[in-house]
Amino acid sequence: MAALLPAEWIKNWEKGGKNEFVQLCRTLSENKSHDTMGFRDIQQALYELAYHVVRGNLKHDQASNVLGDVIEFREDMPSILADVFCILDIETSCLEEKSKRDHFTQLVLACLYLVSDTVLKERLDPETLESLGLIKQSQQFNQKSVKIKTKLFYKQQKFNLLREENEGYAKLIAELGQDLSGNITSDLILENIKSLIGCFNLDPNRVLDIILEVYECRPEYDDFFVPLIESYMYMCEPQTLCHILGFKFKFYQDPSGETPSSLYRVAAVLLQHNLIDLEDLYVHLLPGDNAIIEEHKREIVEAKQIVRKLTMVVLSSEKTEEKEKEKEKEEEKTEKPPDNQKLGLLEALLKIGDWQHAQSIMDQMPPFYATSHKSIAIALCQLVHVTIEPLYRRVGVPKGAKGSPISSLPNKRAPKQADSFEDLRKEVFNMLCYLGPHLSHDPILFAKVVRLGKAFMKEFQSDGSKQEDKEKMEILFSCLLSITDQVLLPSLSLMDCNACMSEELWGMFKTFPYQYRYRLYGQWKNETYNSHPLLVKVKAQTIDRAKYIMKRLTKENVKPSGRQIGKLSHSNPTILFDYILSQIQKYDNLITPVVDSLKYLTSLNYDVLAYCIIEALANPEKERMKHDDTTISSWLQSLASFCGAVFRKYPIELAGLLQYVANQLKAGKSFDLLILKEVVQKMAGIEITEEMTMEQLEAMTGGEQLKAEGGYFGQIRNTKKSSQRLKDALLDHDLALPLCLLMAQQRNGVIFQEGGEKHLKLVGKLYDQCHDTLVQFGGFLASNLSTEDYIKRVPSIDVLCNEFHTPHDAAFFLSRPMYAHHISSKYDELKKAEKGNKQQHKVHKYITSCELVMAPVHDAVISLHLPKVWDDISPQFYATFWSLTMYDLAVPHSSYDREVNKLKVQMKAIDDNQEMPPNKKKKEKERCTALQDKLLEEEKKQLEHVQRVLQRLKLEKDNWLLAKSTKNETITKFLQLCIFPRCIFSAIDAVYCAHFVELVHQQKTPNFSTLLCYDRVFSDIIYTVASCTENEASRYGRFLCCMLETVTRWHSDRVIYEKECGNYPGFLTILRATGFDGGNKADQLDYENFRHVVHKWHYKLTKASVHCLETGEYTHIRNILIVLTKILPWYPKVLNLGQALERRVHKICQEEKEKRPDLYALAMGYSGQLKSRKPFMIPENEFHHKDPPARNAVAATVQNGPGGAGMPTSLTINTVRLEEGTTEETDKLKEKSQGVVKVINKAVNATPKVTTSNGNSASNSKITKEKDDKEKSGKEKDKEKKDKTPAATPEMKALGKDGKDKPKEERANKDDKAREIKEKTPKSDKEKEKVKKEEKASKEEKSKTVVTIIESKSTAEKEREKEPSRERDVAKEMKSKENAKGGEKVPVAGSLKSPVPRSETSESEREQKRRKVDTHSSPSHSSTVKGTAMLPKVPLVSENYSSLRVISIHFLQDNLNELKESSAKHYINHTTPTLSKSKEREVDKKDLDKSRERSREREKKDEKDRKDRKRDHSNSDREVPQDSTKRRKEENGTTGSSKHSKSESPSDSPRLNEKEKEKNKSKSSGKEKGDSIKAEKMEKSSSGSKKESRHDKEKPEKKEKRDSTGGKEEKKHHKSSDKHR
Repeated sequence: MAALLPAEWIKNWEKGGKNEFVQLCRTLSENKSHDTMGFRDIQQALYELAYHVVRGNLKHDQASNVLGDVIEFREDMPSILADVFCILDIETSCLEEKSKRDHFTQLVLACLYLVSDTVLKERLDPETLESLGLIKQSQQFNQKSVKIKTKLFYKQQKFNLLREENEGYAKLIAELGQDLSGNITSDLILENIKSLIGCFNLDPNRVLDIILEVYECRPEYDDFFVPLIESYMYMCEPQTLCHILGFKFKFYQDPSGETPSSLYRVAAVLLQHNLIDLEDLYVHLLPGDNAIIEEHKREIVEAKQIVRKLTMVVLSSEKTEEKEKEKEKEEEKTEKPPDNQKLGLLEALLKIGDWQHAQSIMDQMPPFYATSHKSIAIALCQLVHVTIEPLYRRVGVPKGAKGSPISSLPNKRAPKQADSFEDLRKEVFNMLCYLGPHLSHDPILFAKVVRLGKAFMKEFQSDGSKQEDKEKMEILFSCLLSITDQVLLPSLSLMDCNACMSEELWGMFKTFPYQYRYRLYGQWKNETYNSHPLLVKVKAQTIDRAKYIMKRLTKENVKPSGRQIGKLSHSNPTILFDYILSQIQKYDNLITPVVDSLKYLTSLNYDVLAYCIIEALANPEKERMKHDDTTISSWLQSLASFCGAVFRKYPIELAGLLQYVANQLKAGKSFDLLILKEVVQKMAGIEITEEMTMEQLEAMTGGEQLKAEGGYFGQIRNTKKSSQRLKDALLDHDLALPLCLLMAQQRNGVIFQEGGEKHLKLVGKLYDQCHDTLVQFGGFLASNLSTEDYIKRVPSIDVLCNEFHTPHDAAFFLSRPMYAHHISSKYDELKKAEKGNKQQHKVHKYITSCELVMAPVHDAVISLHLPKVWDDISPQFYATFWSLTMYDLAVPHSSYDREVNKLKVQMKAIDDNQEMPPNKKKKEKERCTALQDKLLEEEKKQLEHVQRVLQRLKLEKDNWLLAKSTKNETITKFLQLCIFPRCIFSAIDAVYCAHFVELVHQQKTPNFSTLLCYDRVFSDIIYTVASCTENEASRYGRFLCCMLETVTRWHSDRVIYEKECGNYPGFLTILRATGFDGGNKADQLDYENFRHVVHKWHYKLTKASVHCLETGEYTHIRNILIVLTKILPWYPKVLNLGQALERRVHKICQEEKEKRPDLYALAMGYSGQLKSRKPFMIPENEFHHKDPPARNAVAATVQNGPGGAGMPTSLTINTVRLEEGTTEETDKLKEKSQGVVKVINKAVNATPKVTTSNGNSASNSKITKEKDDKEKSGKEKDKEKKDKTPAATPEMKALGKDGKDKPKEERANKDDKAREIKEKTPKSDKEKEKVKKEEKASKEEKSKTVVTIIESKSTAEKEREKEPSRERDVAKEMKSKENAKGGEKVPVAGSLKSPVPRSETSESEREQKRRKVDTHSSPSHSSTVKGTAMLPKVPLVSENYSSLRVISIHFLQDNLNELKESSAKHYINHTTPTLSKSKEREVDKKDLDKSRERSREREKKDEKDRKDRKRDHSNSDREVPQDSTKRRKEENGTTGSSKHSKSESPSDSPRLNEKEKEKNKSKSSGKEKGDSIKAEKMEKSSSGSKKESRHDKEKPEKKEKRDSTGGKEEKKHHKSSDKHR
């Protein structure tokens, strides 16, 4: 530091140095700006001056003089000078040079007049003072100062303990404890306290402590004590108060200590008035924060352990008892927690309303830890009560409620009370969030908060507010939702089954949109329960209790269990319902008791149930399909069923569920339509079932009243309320049309998008479900929506199809009710405008209104199809077809009559009922009468309507079919765009389509070929059937049934046919009647030809059915069985077609029993029904024939033999040919029937042959051939045994294909041969001989030969005489089975075997009868499809030769169309000379021996031929057995009716069989001329050849044994039949 006093100044002190120094001191003193700097500089200047004196550079008197001048410059100059002397004193006392010390002493003495003695005494050492003479002795001075310091600092003058200064403290307490109600103020008392402290030397800290103690005892005097303490604190250090309080709290922190609440309160008040800081006090409180966090964690762990224990399965009851005891002990421990001072302070803060400090304490603890203590929760609740009081009084108090007002806190620093909803957000919502689930401690506050929420929602939903307010309200709304989620719902869970709170909460909840509600329920169910230890426990206990109840729930104890469920559901519905639904998904038998037991739920619980159902449905972890992937999972079906029941019974909001289904559809998932289907069915009573009876269907075509009375299975009466709820839900949320459109679109989505990976069966089910639900839902809308609502929602047809991509059938289905209403309203308008009552006027007005309404529709539909379509059918026709319903076409009079009669019976019953009170009787009768009147009125109304519609159609019809291309093309378009899409839409639509076709025919619509239309419908149904789903197949079956009904009606009676079809343009056809006198009706199909055509249709249906049954494809078989079941009333009518079906269905039954039980069930069902229809079936020649009356009679009697084979015996020689594309069909038809016819020829031709010399040989040939066939059929049966194992179908298919592939020419040739052979085979009394021969033959070849006689016979007999003799033939088959060493029952390989066996005796009885009846009859009826030579019949045949001829002619006629050349030959054969019966017999006797030998010969050769043929045609395996059965049938005198022996088409195999026979027989006839010796040789070799053939077929020996046993029985039968004769 630079010297302020330069050396020059000292040297020239007197000259100028002195003045310079004085000047410097002056300057430094005046410089005020740098005060401290100036002070230090002056100190330095004075120090340097004094230092120069000490060093001897300056004399002390010079220095004292100049200091005398300078001393005036500053007031504190003497003090500065004293400081300088003090420093120099220390410095000089350390120096060894004595002179310097002397200089210092002299300077101080010289300056004594400048600095006072006291200042120097303060600052200089005692030794220096002594040397200066200021004190006498330094030692004495030191002693005195120590005494003073001790007195000052170490001697107590203030009294701390009360006993030390009891008077002073007593006065202090009296002062503080006096009555403060007067004018005494804290200031006055404070002055007194100060006086007492001074007077009695009281310790001020102890005084403060006593003030706090008194304040604790007098808490009501806040206004006095708080200012007192505040004033007193000015005398203390700031921390003193906090330390004193901390010391007080510490005093109570030992384990047994309990901090008094008064202390907490005092601390709280002081905190509230900011007299202390919370941070300062918080550290004095116990327990520490770490301990609190540990405790919280421990609670969570304990809760989880409790849950684990509850979910564990404990077996012994002792263990549970022990556990309960343990629990009790634990609870006792937890009931006495150690004193938590932080919580005590928190409670006190809350009680006085210091929310800020309370909040900051809670923030330092785990969430909800503080409020989990009841006292704190209640304190906080009380604070909330106070805060919301004014707002609650204004908006929350329910009408009529008085309520108990709550006074506000006296404390001005407490939170501001809420006057508006906005104020709630500031404090109250925050407080509630800290409360959390512990609001459950105060149900009253809970109710208040909920009521405020309700009031807010009312205001929120009113539209009158400004934009700014709206934004505020939005924020408030979201706050309210948060409070609901975090506080209200968790609190409800902890309340003990408080139903009132649940209902109160629903009052607010119902104002929320369901989306918000469901979200809240979701949070409540899935998240809330995991957030608090207490809730974790509650959840576990609820599940435990739910299990207990559900285990005991039955139909019998629904009420008590229901009450328990109700109790449990008030608090924890989500957990309870989740468990209940999980049980329902597992056990569907719980649905009914659960639904009944839910009657004690609150509205909120029902809503939660709806949410839980949706959540269960949407569970992503659950598979919607069963493991086999072919059916919808049972859990989904159970839930859907539960949905329907619960939504119908209880008033639950549906919007969420419906929206869920819509969303699933949007996502392309249709499984959940099951739910919609169930809900609509249960709530609206609208069933969708394919099992409707025809009576119900008929009722469904009437008006609404008739539908309700006769159309449904269930009662539709009780659904008014529930259907109204469903309608409201759909309309309020605009879901009606979207659901329809989504379902309509999803139908195809099921196949093309959803069904990619799925099993075909499942895809079909889903498609049906989607479609059925659409129909059901559309039906519901049409019947429940007001017409205005409906029209407002459904757009026009072109918009539906083009914009919404709705399939046309669905679009029209939705639009139809709209058109009907439009037309009726227009019609009513026109009627009002002109009041003309004439029927004509009315009709005219109706037609006008139709034109007005439908014209835009006609224009709209043009866009739906390509322009080419409208060349054939007009848009008007298209729109008319799609817009009408059965209601418009016909009045179901029988249904109306039926229902009216029911009501009459009811009224009679009411009259007869003596017990019913009169007034009730009267009411019931009035109800019935009113209903009756309604029905009659409705019938009348519908009748008028139908007449109007028919008039309209009459006028329209000429413009319907434009036929710019061919009629065929027109029919194609009509079927493709109208009939087929609609006939599978619904059961009523199926009936409608059939009626509409008939109507178009009856209207004589130009360019409409009825014949062609029916032909196309019946001709090949395979593709249609194969592409249907299960329900569509059922509807398609209904359609075919109605079509067949019409055709059958026309077929049944010539009069009806002539009346309804005779000269109608629909039956115009290019039919030529060659040589038949029908000139004036050349272009009209006459009655007989129509019957042929109908037969062809029946045959086509059989062919298609058999094909479908043969495919082995699940869908084909299922669908055709469904269709066949539906058309059973009208098909099969012809016996042989019925038998073909029966055999095929029987085979399905056997094949599918193990593999596909559902097909087996269908087939068994159909089989049973088919058998019951058997008595009503007729032989084919009764179904269609065309010959002179006399012959007719004969034919009829012949055919009346049991099951006379269905063959067109009565076709005349000049059989017509359908030329418009049907020739081929009729050919096939006839081929089919020829299976039978040819056999007749065999029988017939046999007779003339007898007259020739070859009678014997003929009979022999027949016998041998029979044997061969029998054996062969036996083998083939065995083959079929194998076939019956799954390998059967491929073989069948192969056979079928071969059958198809055989060219017609080949068939024709074979037919010819067959006939020739038949002509050669005699039928006479040679039977006896034949029998003998057979016996011999069978003895020789027991194990090989006669195998199937019995079996094939049984099949033949089955076919012929199914009904009368089933049991016996069962026995017969059993025998044959035993003989075949337990082989299975085997159907004949190539034939559709009838499943029902038939007895021999009844057969022979029938033969006797037939002989009596039919003495003149030809053997035509004895011909069978299975073509067994019917030996017993022969005598009859030869008796009446003229009838023979007639029949041969019939047969010929039948064949004419197909095989002209062969038929010519046959005719010759027929007319070869026939001999009388007696002659025949003679010839027989002569030739018996020869014929026997020849027959053996023939057997051998036949066998070889067969082998050859087998190589050529894989079919022969099947065909031969049929030959054998046919022959056997001829022996037995029964006519089998099944022509369809082959799997692919019914017509082929009989033909093939015949062909074989023809070959065999032709060969045999040649052989007859050989020697008897040869015959014997042949006999031996024939057995060998049979063996060979067996080898070729690779048949096991079992079969041979079976054959032999069959043979024996067969012989017995021949004997018995001979005896009869």
